[in-house]
Amino acid sequence: MKALVVGATGGTGIQIVKELVKRGISTRAMVRNLDSARKILPPEVELVVGDVLLPESLKSAIAGCDVLISATGAKPSFDPTSPMKVDYFGMKNLIKTAQQAEVKQLVMVSSLCASLFFHPLNLFWLVLFWKKRAEEALQASGLAYTIVRPGGLKNEPKPGTLIMSKADSLFEGSIPRATVAQVCIEALFSEASRNKIVEIVVQSQPEINYSTPEAIAPLFATI
Repeated sequence: MKALVVGATGGTGIQIVKELVKRGISTRAMVRNLDSARKILPPEVELVVGDVLLPESLKSAIAGCDVLISATGAKPSFDPTSPMKVDYFGMKNLIKTAQQAEVKQLVMVSSLCASLFFHPLNLFWLVLFWKKRAEEALQASGLAYTIVRPGGLKNEPKPGTLIMSKADSLFEGSIPRATVAQVCIEALFSEASRNKIVEIVVQSQPEINYSTPEAIAPLFATI
């Protein structure tokens, strides 16, 4: 297996790359700046320059890869079109390229509450609205996919229990980026993850009887 990670230098993308390397999976990271990427990504990772808004650059980036993990997302800016361009049109470019390359699976990191139009996050240039449109494009693509909707992303570890649920059933909660990365990588090995939207958070309530983060794979079968 060879994985291409898009959005590899973002907070979640870095964790995804590290987890792939930890698992011994051949990894290629698509980045926009090689010098910056070399400073923050493991040396074992193959780097390639590309941009989701430049479709031609995606073809060489994905060549020879079996699976694609997208952790890309619009950065906060004063450009009201940024989420539309990056989260929607950028994702559509990735989907088309993945179709042409006949990748076996595309894992997309989306967001909790992506289906809620009247959500505070949509005040930031409709970021959830465009993520939802990208999800729909992936679902209609014919590609094998897993859409991962994490809660609020945390850089630091969070003690607790991983909770995985079906689409539009979790509406609050947070999760470490490293745990999101683990879920994304497990999705590549689980047939039960195919063609599903999964929502994930980490909760600390000890009275809730859920599986532990070490048993991620069986959770996909419950969705």
